[in-house]
Amino acid sequence: MAGANSKALSDHTGERAWLNKQMQERQIMNQEDVRRALIRVAHEILERNRGAEELVIVGIHTGGVHLARRIAASLAELENVEVPVATLDVSFYRDDIRQRAQPKIQPTDIPMGIQGKRVVLVDDVLYTGRTVRAAMDALVDFGRPQQIQLAILLDRGHRELPIRADYVGQNLPTAIQERVKVRLMETDGTDEVALIFEDGVEEDQELLENPDSDMDTDDAEE
Repeated sequence: MAGANSKALSDHTGERAWLNKQMQERQIMNQEDVRRALIRVAHEILERNRGAEELVIVGIHTGGVHLARRIAASLAELENVEVPVATLDVSFYRDDIRQRAQPKIQPTDIPMGIQGKRVVLVDDVLYTGRTVRAAMDALVDFGRPQQIQLAILLDRGHRELPIRADYVGQNLPTAIQERVKVRLMETDGTDEVALIFEDGVEEDQELLENPDSDMDTDDAEE
């Protein structure tokens, strides 16, 4: 009988923890939002640069690479011209490399050269600005571009460096303890941006440690 009660309590605890975990994620952009944001960014790039000549789109691994290719495809459709796309890994240019685990190195591929070009750096989320700073340091090893511009799908704020995006799909004020998860069709089978509430993880742990605690899941943000 004790075993049955223990199993029932375990099942109940697991169910409540699962429900709480579901409530800690909120969708910010759906597939259509992402599509429209990237098309708008492509239009703004063309307007600012008066066309696509001398442009090079450089995607920062990993999400930025997929977005860069989509933006380039939109530019080609709008201007009937192929815009070269390059990929950039910034792992060894980060200022916190000694504090991070062994990085998974992705290929950097800039076959067309960037000397004298207008480079549009592309990434999925702009946060502290340190990844973008690392990307600019990495770029100048390949030449001296005429100009570096920055295109971002989502700007979540909390900058630690004086870096600002030229093109933004969406601005989203966030709290430090929140995480932003970008899911893309190329890697996740869907396009979506979600906000993850980190305090839910702590609540799950508390629930598991004290299954009799009275936790109201109706107060979660929708």
